[in-house]
Amino acid sequence: MTESWLSALKSPELIFAVMLTAKTCLVAGAGFLVLAPPLAWLFARREGVGVRALSFFVTLPLVFPPVALGYLLLLLIGRSGPLGGMLDAVGISIVFTPWAVYLAAFIAGLPLVIRPIQGALASEQLKALEFAARVHGAPPLTVYRKVTLPLVRGQILSGLLLGISRASGEVGITMMVGGNISDRTNTLSLEIWNAVSRADFDVATTLCLLLSAFTLLIFIVLDRLQRRAGAL
Repeated sequence: MTESWLSALKSPELIFAVMLTAKTCLVAGAGFLVLAPPLAWLFARREGVGVRALSFFVTLPLVFPPVALGYLLLLLIGRSGPLGGMLDAVGISIVFTPWAVYLAAFIAGLPLVIRPIQGALASEQLKALEFAARVHGAPPLTVYRKVTLPLVRGQILSGLLLGISRASGEVGITMMVGGNISDRTNTLSLEIWNAVSRADFDVATTLCLLLSAFTLLIFIVLDRLQRRAGAL
């Protein structure tokens, strides 16, 4: 069993899967930081049919089967799809590339990042503090930087922890739009699937332990950042 573990850890496929999983978490995490706070603010502070519709689509990964969602996404961004056709016309292809893996992870994790931030932004106490700052002449950007952001920083980090953890373990959407292509789109989670499919349970166990360690590392880093943010 030890030899199986060692051979699994040294395999080029595993090394590629680890690197792709790490890149996926980094790309998805960057996307979360850019899009989750403004979307959370929109959902917490604005009303309307358009806002509710957007909230529904963003929340869909929490309630819709991942494989079915991946299939719908494939219809959208595939070469014959409305968005995929436009991208293909300018020489851009997403399906069955690492970018499809990044997109799948981002879509799967985004609602988990938004939820805690949205809850914090909906707080009446926070709204009162923002109002007081505006009454005293603070411009909107200053209110955001000096009042809003410091008070929701902990929720942003909590959301990042949930979102990146979900991104690191994404399978269903990824298999539909990214495939399971060795040395191209196979993440750690897909390598576990592959190992179980060929009844190589020693390797599957090794990969599960490795993915657990990877997730634990993410938790430790973000937990320390959250504690540090709470101490400011």
